[in-house]
Amino acid sequence: MTKVYLGLGTNLGDKEKNLRDAVRKTGERVGNVSSLSAFYATSPWGFRSENTFLNAVACVETTFSPHELLAITQQIERETGRTAKTVNHTYADRLIDIDLLMVGDQIINEPGLVLPHPLMHKRRFVMEPFAEIAPDVWHPVLKKTIRELYINVR
Repeated sequence: MTKVYLGLGTNLGDKEKNLRDAVRKTGERVGNVSSLSAFYATSPWGFRSENTFLNAVACVETTFSPHELLAITQQIERETGRTAKTVNHTYADRLIDIDLLMVGDQIINEPGLVLPHPLMHKRRFVMEPFAEIAPDVWHPVLKKTIRELYINVR
């Protein structure tokens, strides 16, 4: 089993329900959700919106490969009502966003899949809930713990 860390976010509709539904579906299709952070109310990052976000990080134990995980989480997003993914760092309001943050200690740099998530350490809305549930996890590229990365995020 591999520990997978997922970043979850929503800023439309019933935000708490959106997160809980995404976590439930992830548990049903990916594996055991072994930990889930609190839900954090945050401001939009990278774009302007009147809608605040609700964010969380979940740890899931699975046997799926990173590519399989990406396909499953994108299917969950579509079922939850997400119609378009972010392209060229152009962000928009969304019903649900599920990002693969880390899949064990795997490092992947391919079109469409980069692990660990290349921007996570710059996003407080990711690092705060991540540090809540997994402060001692080691980032295999940056060679720091999640706690250390969280302390340095702005």
